[in-house]
Amino acid sequence: MATRKKFSHFLTSCTCCPRHCGIDRLAGEISYCHTGAQALVAHSGLHHGEEPPLSGTRGSGTIFFAGCNLRCVFCQNWQISQRFTPASVRGMTPSALADEMLRLQEAGAHNINFVSPSHVIWQMADAILLARKKGLAIPVVYNSGGYDEVAVLREIRGLVDIFLPDIKYMETEPARRYSGAADYPEVIPGVLREMFDQTGPLQTDEEGVAVKGLLVRHLVLPGLTENSRKCLEAVAEISLQIPVSLMSQYSPQHNAHRFPEIDRTLRPEEYHELVDHAISLGFETLFTQDISSRDHYLPDFDREEPFI
Repeated sequence: MATRKKFSHFLTSCTCCPRHCGIDRLAGEISYCHTGAQALVAHSGLHHGEEPPLSGTRGSGTIFFAGCNLRCVFCQNWQISQRFTPASVRGMTPSALADEMLRLQEAGAHNINFVSPSHVIWQMADAILLARKKGLAIPVVYNSGGYDEVAVLREIRGLVDIFLPDIKYMETEPARRYSGAADYPEVIPGVLREMFDQTGPLQTDEEGVAVKGLLVRHLVLPGLTENSRKCLEAVAEISLQIPVSLMSQYSPQHNAHRFPEIDRTLRPEEYHELVDHAISLGFETLFTQDISSRDHYLPDFDREEPFI
């Protein structure tokens, strides 16, 4: 388990993600992720739209960070990942973040679910240590886009109970074109292996609520079924015990209109082909969505409750 008293000193030459910007965030420098010394929180609250083992009956205690180390042109959270304003977010110290975690626990959350934490992983780690000293007793979820730094994940070993990463790409050109991360296919296999090594496959309690482990998500993009097949195969190579959430909820948001090939919704035959492929690979647990799910999962972070 991680035993450092503070992780924030790593911010003086930031290499918390594969971009390795090397800036001094404690001195106020800001780079690709648009985030300095403080974690920026765009929304926190109970969320019932995650996979059933995470949402349970009372909801997942989600904390949505603003900023991101990816530039996904189709991002459904673009309002907070790429175009937020200082007035729309809260800068939070690790102590304030710890208090927010305890508030969500008191509200009945099954877990604390950090959404898009890759660029604020050190602030998150300090907050977890403080929250546990103050009585945090529910699992911590690391819900990332998968563009993480393996060496950093090793530094926080023991602080995260449940890993919930995306695997977006196993082809270089789509990763470059749609997310600004050509090296994503090189990075993600090591990330998944490290996460699996730390927690193993997903484990649930007697009520079916997750307590520990790895669950991997993949959002199917229109016209990119071969990329999706490779993503499923990459997870299968690590372990068929890893639950996979195969998502059909793609909707052409944000800047997707600039890319005609993905400026449409998913066709049923594209998704069903990949469901069949996942089944043929032999995954022990597979979460699927109805093809109409794109109409139900779009948040609006201009509202006080984005998921209503």
